[in-house]
Amino acid sequence: MLNLERLRTLDAVARHGSVGGAADTLHVTTSAVSQQLAKLEREAGQPLLAKNGRGVRLTDAGRLLADHAARILSQVQVAQAELEEQRGRVVGELRIAGFATAARGLFPAALAALRADHPQLAVRSDELEADESVQGVLLGDLDLALVLDWYNKPLPLPDGLAKRAVLDDLADVAVYAGHPLAGRDAVDLEEFADDEWITWPEGEFCSEWLMFTLRGKGVEPRIAHVAREHATQLALVEAGLGVSVAPRLGRGPVPDGVRVIPVRDAMNRHVYAVWRADADRRPSIRAAVDALTAAGEGLVRAG
Repeated sequence: MLNLERLRTLDAVARHGSVGGAADTLHVTTSAVSQQLAKLEREAGQPLLAKNGRGVRLTDAGRLLADHAARILSQVQVAQAELEEQRGRVVGELRIAGFATAARGLFPAALAALRADHPQLAVRSDELEADESVQGVLLGDLDLALVLDWYNKPLPLPDGLAKRAVLDDLADVAVYAGHPLAGRDAVDLEEFADDEWITWPEGEFCSEWLMFTLRGKGVEPRIAHVAREHATQLALVEAGLGVSVAPRLGRGPVPDGVRVIPVRDAMNRHVYAVWRADADRRPSIRAAVDALTAAGEGLVRAG
């Protein structure tokens, strides 16, 4: 009989394309992965992996079994969700991740509420970029993730995920106190055509959004500095080294030498909770999404 944990190992190799990637996901050594796969090959009675340069590839039998493994593991998720639903109690462990400003702006209130209302639920949180979180949910490393897209640039989500809107977050432009536009009540992005920008690292979703948005307004972005943390971006702005986008969620104190100005054509970020559709009936996921949504509503009421 085929062993479920060994099927889980094969599924991880198929999803990541390497033994090392599977080992990282499963939090085991590469040797342990290789041992599990060797046992699975003996159970299957034929080779499942073949060498491919320095890596490995799935054989035809390996791909066939990996497809079955994905369906079997999805069905296990459904069974676990239905058992939790029947029990009707929010218990166990929930693994959750969110991008930086969501982790700072939403997690404290939401996770505190979950602890108060459901003391038998152990929540483990992490801070990850949206694409990493989505991948983690798909692979089963995470139960729930907070992700974002922008009003003019949706984040593509793979099949098999469910989602719920949590919050619409406005973003402003941050300038140094001596900037010619610092005293304005509102600005247009086109007015920063001659400014240098401080933004997120190249390749990140928000960085790509800024380039897309500015070019859509006929402005070729001049990127001077990159920083992942908004606090770092604002420190660079205060030093007069450029301007930046400043979302309101999780913003924290604005330095004395920085002015944040609303944009006339409002820049909204849409924040979503996403989870695997086959886990949709888990009470713990429902409770966590409700808590995150309530935290978002609390921020809106607070202004």
